Amino acid sequence: MRRKLVVGNWKMHGSRPANAELLAAIVGARPYGCDVAVCVPYPYLTETAAALSGGDLRWGAQDCSAHEQGAYTGEVSATMLAEFGCRYAIVGHSERRACHHESDLLVAQKAQAALARGITPIVCVGETLEQREAGDTEFVVKRQLAAVIHRLAHCAGEIVVAYEPVWAIGTGRTATPEQAQAVHAVLRTQLQAATGHGERMRILYGGSVKADNAATLFAQPDIDGGLIGGASLKAADFIAICRAAG
Repeated sequence: MRRKLVVGNWKMHGSRPANAELLAAIVGARPYGCDVAVCVPYPYLTETAAALSGGDLRWGAQDCSAHEQGAYTGEVSATMLAEFGCRYAIVGHSERRACHHESDLLVAQKAQAALARGITPIVCVGETLEQREAGDTEFVVKRQLAAVIHRLAHCAGEIVVAYEPVWAIGTGRTATPEQAQAVHAVLRTQLQAATGHGERMRILYGGSVKADNAATLFAQPDIDGGLIGGASLKAADFIAICRAAG
């Protein structure tokens, strides 16, 4: 039985007072019946680690450099993240792929760098509206995931995958539970064929997950939790989503 995982992705939001209030509320609502983590902007890692230390809630980053060290101004390495006790690092989010032109290969290299330092990469895959309407959803997500599987080889079974249809991120549109489940099933079959561990690997859904649709989405057989964007910034909503996963 796969234990559900809910991860908050704060994106480029937050302030020290707001973060303290949000984290205190999340901590105060424990225990949850699922694993819970928040992935925060780099400047807030220290305070997040302090706020969540000693408990069962985890923290992570929203990206990770493919490089170990060097003249890469603005980059943050997995080694640096590991010093904060980061458990997770999101790699390949659609906003990174689109705004920073990250390739499938670069995403795979980032996943490899994270794993090498004991950080679990949350590998994001997903199609645009144009690709979905063209019937290319399965081709796109399998191609994105295949690059990571190929790069990681026998370690591919250690990642978490997040399916985030690009057309449903921050738009208020959400894939129906049936649409989401269909893609999750494809990804699980791909993971099983490649690693032999697909049945125990967690595949999250992201894309306008809210308190009122989380339970229905999480009830699908191949959806193992969520990667939550906007709703993770509101304590009541995020806590309700975590409860739905429990």
